[in-house]
Amino acid sequence: MVEVKINDEVKVGGNNPCFIIAEVGQNHQGDIEIAKKLIKAAKDAGANCVKFQKTCLKEKFTKKYLERPYDNPNSWGKTYGEHKRHLEFSESQYRELFKYAHEVGILCTASAMDMVSFDFLVNMKVPFIKIGSGDSNNLLFLKYAASKQVPLIISTGMVDKSAVKTIYDIISAQHKNFCLLHCISAYPVPYEDCNLTVIQDYMNTFDIPIGYSGQEIGTAVALASVALGAKVLEKHITLEKTMKGTDHVCSLTPPEFQQLVRDVRVIENALGTPIKKVVTSEIPCIDKLQKSLVMGCTKNKGEILYPGDVKIKVAEPKGLNALHFEEVIYKTLVYDKKEDEPLNQGDFC
Repeated sequence: MVEVKINDEVKVGGNNPCFIIAEVGQNHQGDIEIAKKLIKAAKDAGANCVKFQKTCLKEKFTKKYLERPYDNPNSWGKTYGEHKRHLEFSESQYRELFKYAHEVGILCTASAMDMVSFDFLVNMKVPFIKIGSGDSNNLLFLKYAASKQVPLIISTGMVDKSAVKTIYDIISAQHKNFCLLHCISAYPVPYEDCNLTVIQDYMNTFDIPIGYSGQEIGTAVALASVALGAKVLEKHITLEKTMKGTDHVCSLTPPEFQQLVRDVRVIENALGTPIKKVVTSEIPCIDKLQKSLVMGCTKNKGEILYPGDVKIKVAEPKGLNALHFEEVIYKTLVYDKKEDEPLNQGDFC
């Protein structure tokens, strides 16, 4: 199975466990101390990586867009530009956060929202760079990102399958060290819009690891994505869902994120292999409850066993497995057998 190498110790896809990303995004409220608390919370929850968003505002937005009024309960300024500037950490602050994550012992990266930010993250030697759904139609940026030959994880919200194929073609023309994430870009996503079976379609179409980036409320959909084969799982993390901002409502608190990680690992263990066989844990039930072939009546040596002469019961001691019923019928007894006595190999010919 295809793998993507994140670093010398971490690979995504193949038979590796699902790579779980705690998406801070901008849930830090522009406060670096909150950001550090979220890094620590992600580590304590068992996430593999914590992720932020890095933006050069003048590269991502037009002047007019940044100047538009932004008067709503989630705003951090009178204009959208003021709002975004409040939430955007400086490069030195990002260096501080990456250093803190290293000290805590968790991988840390960010979504690059433009080419300038992408270059910054490359220079910071992050383990991989995320490209969000907002750039799923940004072919120039995708080509630029591909040319840098660094591991990429790419969300595919806001576009259809043909555009996703274009993304795949652009990146794979340069390298195969990337993953695609199924994603629906709504906050929160209605459950009926999650369309998780797209994950399986991606797996059947693309020869790279596939994952899921979820903006829906709760953990049920995320867990289902892992059961369907997602090898990367991204969910937002927050200190408190009632905090100011659009993402908090579809984020998980630290205890919820910890439970998500535990449940993902349970699902992975439970998926096992596609080989149906008797397993060791079933042996006590086999010994106690599995049916055997027993005599339905008393018969003598030399008599023929007819269908009504053989019963299927839980027996002590056990007889032949009941699956052998058809093989016993019309055979001749070589010993006298009493009613309820188990039938064993060698009792008939």
